[in-house]
Amino acid sequence: MNKFLILVIEDDAPVRNLITTTLKTHDYRYLTAENGENAILQVTSHNPDVILLDLGLPDMDGVEVIKRIRTWSNTPIIVISARSEDTDKIDALDAGADDYLTKPFSVEELLARLRVTQRHFALMKQEKESDIFENGDLKIDYAAGCAWLSGTELHLTPIEYKLLCLLSRNMGKVLTHTYITQQIWGSSWENDVASLRVFMATLRKKLESGADAKQYIQTHIGIGYRMLRVE
Repeated sequence: MNKFLILVIEDDAPVRNLITTTLKTHDYRYLTAENGENAILQVTSHNPDVILLDLGLPDMDGVEVIKRIRTWSNTPIIVISARSEDTDKIDALDAGADDYLTKPFSVEELLARLRVTQRHFALMKQEKESDIFENGDLKIDYAAGCAWLSGTELHLTPIEYKLLCLLSRNMGKVLTHTYITQQIWGSSWENDVASLRVFMATLRKKLESGADAKQYIQTHIGIGYRMLRVE
């Protein structure tokens, strides 16, 4: 039995049954909640490892659930919602969600997102014991303030290095333009987002140049960026 405990917050019975059957088939432990208040109680009582959250709950909006959970918990939250507008995704991600799946979704994609979350969880545990981050050919020494790719030191500007560290410390998580610019510049004006695109472009050139280069950073158009796990 998988040690991960997953809380499924979904009021639609067929969708909830699909998710729980998938989890059971792949040996995940799980709990369920059909509304926001019960979900928050389950989080405080059982401290799940991952939360799968529908936004359209009968008693409160899912974004409010995210905000309330984030006042005391950093448990990964994957939103599963029929809302497909970029504004809905951005609101959920800015509130503290880690990922966003749009209904209808495939169970294979859900399982893939859970595997990413598990790897992220394992990496966070390793980082608590070490100041060294490694992902594929990328290595970052947070304490020394240096980064290497395939053993060669990367010559990064201070902003590029801050961006790299922010993405690496949140590997697998989609970070919105607003979140990133707030963390890097302390504001989120339109010109900050424009600057972010420029810095991300130069950072990606340094990480992903060459015919055999691996993709480390994924762009979510209109939303933000995510660092991918590279094998």
